[in-house]
Amino acid sequence: MNAYCAMKGKGVLAAAAVGLVLLAGATAAPPQPPIKAGDYTITGPYGYRDLTVFLIRGPDRLQGKSYLTLQEALEKKIVIVHETGNVSELSVENVSRDQDVYIQSGDIVKGGRQDRTIAMDFIVPPHSGKMPINAFCVEHGRWQARGGEAASHFGSSENSLSGRELRLAAKRQADQSAVWQEVTTNQAKLAVAVSQPVTDARSPSSFELSLESKPVQDHVNDYVQSLQKTIDGQNDVIGYAFAINGKINSADIYASHELFAKLWPKLLRSSAVEAVADLRKDGTSAAARADDVRACILDSQAGKRSEKDVTPRVQVVTQETDRNVVFVTRDREAGDSVVHENYVNKK
Repeated sequence: MNAYCAMKGKGVLAAAAVGLVLLAGATAAPPQPPIKAGDYTITGPYGYRDLTVFLIRGPDRLQGKSYLTLQEALEKKIVIVHETGNVSELSVENVSRDQDVYIQSGDIVKGGRQDRTIAMDFIVPPHSGKMPINAFCVEHGRWQARGGEAASHFGSSENSLSGRELRLAAKRQADQSAVWQEVTTNQAKLAVAVSQPVTDARSPSSFELSLESKPVQDHVNDYVQSLQKTIDGQNDVIGYAFAINGKINSADIYASHELFAKLWPKLLRSSAVEAVADLRKDGTSAAARADDVRACILDSQAGKRSEKDVTPRVQVVTQETDRNVVFVTRDREAGDSVVHENYVNKK
């Protein structure tokens, strides 16, 4: 994996000092010095209840290039995600004149005949026409329009998969049955955590509707309000890692602060949902450390390598060890730049 130049000297120390200032509502945590992981710099922690966040700093690698997120593009009505009638494949169309759209694995699209999640990172160029995109159902049983939603396309993408095993079932195992099973498991965990049902009568199996349920939203909002401002005014932050109950879960690193900042609200909500589901009632857990984030990153980078061309433009490189896996998304039309690195602790 390529190395990237990190900020050095006083600039990093000053940024880290800012990052260690705890925001209102965040749990106090012992300050830790900045940690290097290759050429990245890890600062933190920030904590709320069982969720701990570390910020990952580095340079902008896109050199003025930008992407719209799927959520942005749907809101602007410049992307259409079409229902195909095939549970494992949708088609996506970018009707803009000059804007690339970045779609992230785990993005949930709501509507169609069944809610779906996107299988792999994807970039949709302007005037793309209909492009096939792999997907998994995150509900089952429904195969018609729901309420006032259109059956022919998907109207929004405000949430993403939450739950490490669920994300791995889709992205690593690529197993629809495992995805359905993990959806059911996560719905049950959330119901226990919030002490009431989280399913919706319109489609009880829909993970999206469970994420939208008021009891889940009420709990998640406490985490979001405490942690969402951790990146404010820190323009060298290009990613984050999170731990639940003191155990490193995942890390996501992007090619620019701009792209990360646009995705941050969705990423944080996903992490918060997982934290709600896994909150220990006794509140006891070991403290997460930046060293643990570094260990996950460096171990993943030493793993066995495989490559997959998602499209002629987009390549995903996977490196995996017994403990960790990283999925690296490259954009060949941006100088083969690494757009996204997704690290997951499998243990």
